[in-house]
Amino acid sequence: MRAFNAELSKLFSLPGIWLAFLIGAFAPALIASLDSIAQKEEIIAGVSTRLSEVGYIGLALGVQGVIILGVLAVSSEYLTESSESGGGQQITTSLTVISSRFHFLLAKAGAVTVISILLCIVAIMTTVSATYLILGEYAPAFEWSRLIGAVCYWTFTAHLALGITFLTKNGILPLAVLIINSSVVSFSVLLYRVTKLAFYLPDRAGAEMFMFTDNTSTGTLFDGFHTPFTGGLVMFAWVLVVFIVAAVVFHRRDVAA
Repeated sequence: MRAFNAELSKLFSLPGIWLAFLIGAFAPALIASLDSIAQKEEIIAGVSTRLSEVGYIGLALGVQGVIILGVLAVSSEYLTESSESGGGQQITTSLTVISSRFHFLLAKAGAVTVISILLCIVAIMTTVSATYLILGEYAPAFEWSRLIGAVCYWTFTAHLALGITFLTKNGILPLAVLIINSSVVSFSVLLYRVTKLAFYLPDRAGAEMFMFTDNTSTGTLFDGFHTPFTGGLVMFAWVLVVFIVAAVVFHRRDVAA
């Protein structure tokens, strides 16, 4: 428990974490608002084919906050301190205090899990409020089962960012790849016309925990290839594999290297 509390304290001490909170809390609401405005006339006329995903699409595309969170949680450990502070790295101090690398990984994953869940709850509140404010009685029903799926999607995404950053020891590559994949163009969208294996990529499978309709126009595909439960299992399997690989590499790696 002390290791978990220490990791929470370290995360909240990072200046960049507040950017993650800001983006995580309001980016989904902004995306959902823009989508609601664009679809409002069709929805009111009853001809929209995307009513069930309005609002939810903000939660699918607005995960940048937890991506930043997962990357920062690890990359901050490998930043070289100033010469006045000795020029070392936080990871050395962390592993001096927590001798077990496995416990260190668990504590950091636990801290990221708690913050991701809380951040997603805030995002859900802002997204639902924005959608109802724009669409009023025409707003889609926000089902608890789908919202829980969104929380799982955010949490798994944060853990993928965490695990990948443990492998790279640097936040630039995972941050760039994951943010581009979640907001600019999804790799699963690029690959799905070539092979159905694209439907088993983590972003594609995980989003089906709460996104059910087809929407190729916005660069996302949610056409019910997986059930919500199966999609969650696929994404969890990706998280598990990444964490196992990261744990093995981290256990064998010379921290000072």
